[in-house]
Amino acid sequence: MNKDIFTIDDLGRRTGASAEALDGWLKAKLFRPTGYADDQTPLFTDESVDRVAHIGKLEELGYGTEEIQRIIKKIGLPAARPGRKQPRSKTPYLTVGNLAERSGVSPRTIKHWEDKGIIIPDMRTEGGFRLYSEDYVFLCKLIRDLQLFGYTLEEIKAVSDEVRELFSIEAAPEKYPASEVETKLAAMLLEIQDLEDKMKLITQGVARWEEILKKKKKEIRAIMTRNRKNKDKAHA
Repeated sequence: MNKDIFTIDDLGRRTGASAEALDGWLKAKLFRPTGYADDQTPLFTDESVDRVAHIGKLEELGYGTEEIQRIIKKIGLPAARPGRKQPRSKTPYLTVGNLAERSGVSPRTIKHWEDKGIIIPDMRTEGGFRLYSEDYVFLCKLIRDLQLFGYTLEEIKAVSDEVRELFSIEAAPEKYPASEVETKLAAMLLEIQDLEDKMKLITQGVARWEEILKKKKKEIRAIMTRNRKNKDKAHA
């Protein structure tokens, strides 16, 4: 996705609408937030800017809120971008801090992954804040575990690219040709199988080392016991 987003204040500055007008239009459901940050701050995209601008023009022509509601219900907004729909549900977006907390990594680590192109924010505010969908909690945990499995950053980026593409297909499959979706999903299944095979080897290796370390701990304790006995004899 990686689109610019705006707070309600940004929206007012871009459209010239007052805070009072925007609040009234929101309550009347003339437009809706695209999503919400983790602190429930409403967020808006370019489509919201266009919509608010059109609503403002109708109000300037003398139409009241109820009349604008009827216009939208009957014919929509004349100059609205074709094919764009207002969001039907609240989509939560996470700040860097909240994403770090939810995924068990530091904000600095997330910034490092961004610098390497491993993750890309879903949205950015005009003030420079980076926001992510809930899907990124899963992705960050996956990246963290892949590092533990010994994957290089290049390998992790390749996996991350495929996961983010899967997110896009899940969100809007109609944007992709059916044959292309089939090819991409088949490739993803192969990657998942490869990861499962590697995890199986890692699991087997962990089991072997658990036995080895258990045996070594027993041997070390036995040596310590003998050493203490020798010390006692030397002081007797």
